[in-house]
Amino acid sequence: MVRYHHKGTFFIRFFCTFASVNSSLGMEHHPEIAILDSNTLTCLGLQTLIGRIMPHAVIRIFNRFEELIRDTPDMYFHYFVSSQTLLEHTAFFRERRHKTIILLTGTPVGPHFTEFRSLNIQQSEDTLTRELLIMQQKGHRYNRHLPLSTTTPHSGTSLPYHDPNGLSSREIEVLVLIVRGFLNKEIAEKLNIGLTTVISHRKNITEKLNTRSVSGLTIYAVINGYIEADRI
Repeated sequence: MVRYHHKGTFFIRFFCTFASVNSSLGMEHHPEIAILDSNTLTCLGLQTLIGRIMPHAVIRIFNRFEELIRDTPDMYFHYFVSSQTLLEHTAFFRERRHKTIILLTGTPVGPHFTEFRSLNIQQSEDTLTRELLIMQQKGHRYNRHLPLSTTTPHSGTSLPYHDPNGLSSREIEVLVLIVRGFLNKEIAEKLNIGLTTVISHRKNITEKLNTRSVSGLTIYAVINGYIEADRI
């Protein structure tokens, strides 16, 4: 997991996966997302993390509002903007509030923020992962919502399904329990298997998915429909 440190806080942020098929042209659609923040490190961190979960998205960084305006701003599916940017250009983003997500460093104060979708970036990595996946799955009040991926979700682990990374049915069961917060010993008891077997499955999972972080495993499990985000 990539971490970006700023003012004592790990800025680990990302939003939903936007991938859809352009039915009229028969081509894959690549949604574009704008990140608008004067802090370059914040922008790069967000761009990297969105890119992990949204491989088909085009993510552009703007350090100043004027740069966004010169770049056909209305073509973007979502704007991630700092609270300061919103305060300085409220009229512009109010007209596009269904596409705007405000990046906050605490509880929003004042009437300017109440009509916008917001994301508190001062949360732990796992908490942010969970909240953003829930936000994506359920959509939001302005109904700007696209599927997690072009792959049909497969709820539950008992259905016959070929995992894209070759996870076995048992490994999927272990993955779901890891994501739900169970310890190795608890997983062994729940599945009635040995502790060493759980450890072996866990090693295989992390190698096949090329990630050891719980957040990375969580994203994979939710995207592939193995678990609902609000059950994590």
